[in-house]
Amino acid sequence: MTARDPFESCARYGIDDPLGEHKTMKTIPALTCLFLDIGGVLLTDGWDHHARERAATHFKLDWAEMEGRHSLTFETHEEGKLTFEEYLGRVVFYQERAFTRAQFRRFMFAQSKSHPEMIDMVVRLKARHGLKIAVVSNEARELNAHRIRKFKLAAIVDFFISSCFVHVRKPDADIFRLALDIAQVPARQVVYIENTPMFVEIAEGLGIRGILHTDYRSTCAQLASLGLQTGEGAGDETG
Repeated sequence: MTARDPFESCARYGIDDPLGEHKTMKTIPALTCLFLDIGGVLLTDGWDHHARERAATHFKLDWAEMEGRHSLTFETHEEGKLTFEEYLGRVVFYQERAFTRAQFRRFMFAQSKSHPEMIDMVVRLKARHGLKIAVVSNEARELNAHRIRKFKLAAIVDFFISSCFVHVRKPDADIFRLALDIAQVPARQVVYIENTPMFVEIAEGLGIRGILHTDYRSTCAQLASLGLQTGEGAGDETG
């Protein structure tokens, strides 16, 4: 009687490894979803300390006083619990000014610029790999809405888990848990591109694969190492 190949027999009965020789081999799950920050990844930061310092100089404001008032209110503002007009009233227009709220608003919103190579990369990844795209960001409602509209982010992003919408902000891990629930994907199938090291670490603590974004080329290389070819550059497979 001829001995039957154990792998052939066990395959018939749905047993993967009859000899236990492959127990240490692990299959890396396919990535199906991309989480992204906006500020520092797709766009410049919307209202960081550099932008506030430029505003203080342009409008001849006391920088230290403005920054102190900002620091007391910005978390509440980004969590969607303080309107844009309330924020301006507390930080800038708590006294008479020689300029209007509309002028300050225009200056503030004009600080946002795009990183077009990153936006194009996300477009290619979505088309090439069929990824769900979700933004996970700390932004105030009015500024967030302006940036989504001006840079047409809704055309490439499936879900916006912005702090102003969900009333929780990074570094609270709950914003990532909410993002996973909304996207309906397990953490092991998600990669997150973020330019703040701590936020990458928090996401990785939940089982999400993280990429610390420093520049376009290095992020493309890290994505390629995870099997997500961007479709640009000599290192990308085209098959």
